[in-house]
Amino acid sequence: MAPITTSREEFDEIPTVVGIFSAFGLVFTVSLFAWICCQRKSSKSNKTPPYKFVHVLKGVDIYPENLNSKKKFGADDKNEVKNKPAVPKNSLHLDLEKRDLNGNFPKTNLKAGSPSDAENATPKLILEGEKEAVSPDSLKSSTSLSSEEKEEKLGTLFFSLEYNFERKAFVVNIKEARGLPAMDEQSMTSDPYIKMTILPEKKHKVKTRVLRKTLDPAFDETFTFYGIPYTQIQELALHFTILSFDRFSRDDIIGEVLIPLSGIELSEGKMLMNREIIKRNVRKSSGRGELLISLCYQSTTNTLTVVVLKARHLPKSDVSGLSDPYVKVNLYHAKKRISKKKTHVKKCTPNAVFNELFVFDIPCEGLEDISVEFLVLDSERGSRNEVIGQLVLGAAAEGTGGEHWKEICDYPRRQIAKWHVLCDG
Repeated sequence: MAPITTSREEFDEIPTVVGIFSAFGLVFTVSLFAWICCQRKSSKSNKTPPYKFVHVLKGVDIYPENLNSKKKFGADDKNEVKNKPAVPKNSLHLDLEKRDLNGNFPKTNLKAGSPSDAENATPKLILEGEKEAVSPDSLKSSTSLSSEEKEEKLGTLFFSLEYNFERKAFVVNIKEARGLPAMDEQSMTSDPYIKMTILPEKKHKVKTRVLRKTLDPAFDETFTFYGIPYTQIQELALHFTILSFDRFSRDDIIGEVLIPLSGIELSEGKMLMNREIIKRNVRKSSGRGELLISLCYQSTTNTLTVVVLKARHLPKSDVSGLSDPYVKVNLYHAKKRISKKKTHVKKCTPNAVFNELFVFDIPCEGLEDISVEFLVLDSERGSRNEVIGQLVLGAAAEGTGGEHWKEICDYPRRQIAKWHVLCDG
């Protein structure tokens, strides 16, 4: 039997074949990977965006991807003009194109009309869709206003609501406010802006820009909230707070407007609405809550140890739901603040547990000229924080504040804790 022999040329061809198959395999793998990446990218672009809002100024189209063409600007305004019903001669007509740089409307003289005619013209701005949206509770609250509240008019807020079913987006357009009171006594004007919160979650807070020196601000700002199912709209409410900016102190609160969305039908398109601005709800002034404080005075090292332990029975932040409290601690010497500290924010709770310790160096012998101020505040994202309550401990303090201070002076090096009732800040 003859032996099997293989030539050297056949051995040389084997690496060549293996290399060709490896090259084809590499090309196939790279192509498959690129195809998978393209599919993932296209699927992500088609997904519904998460629950977020887009803030748009001056009536620009609510979707950023549609802003490629300059023709989009003002296109919606033209369509609205075509679709608007005929306005009666006696009713007010708001021409948004005739505003000055501050957003004010030019003053117009009424022809042969008495002041009573001008007052009667304002209610005619309420559309038919709004009449259906007024709940019985709001009617009761409006009829139960006292004579003093009726005399003090705080103005009217104009806005529109819309739901985009294609994008699952809830759109709120804050158009303007008219007839606001003057919060600056010197210039007899205001610097208004508006904060809006979606209730009851209180997670989504937005605000408009500040318009300087005007009592009739025209904001025309659009806030778009994505990812809200239409079935959930009926469970929500809108809370508008109208404020006047103050550069040197806390902003002045002009009033508020609360709009429950139950019963409001947005399936037929945009709904124009207006509401009278009412006084800020003062129900929480009946009780500000309590604060548990522990103090210890070290006479040898001349230091004061302050422990913010707990807070309980804190009131709700107006109608916005639970507060997000934290505590500011200010140390005063002869009525001059010499040191300050603050705790962390506790989210959505009326009974906060802090357990935070602060040590202050006392610049003088004894505590006769020393006092400690505690401010409990509600953390507001994107705006100035609101004071829930205040507490002052010192030799001149009244009630439990003075008693607590006397005890730590009589018993140094002893940690003494007490509950204190908060007062108006």
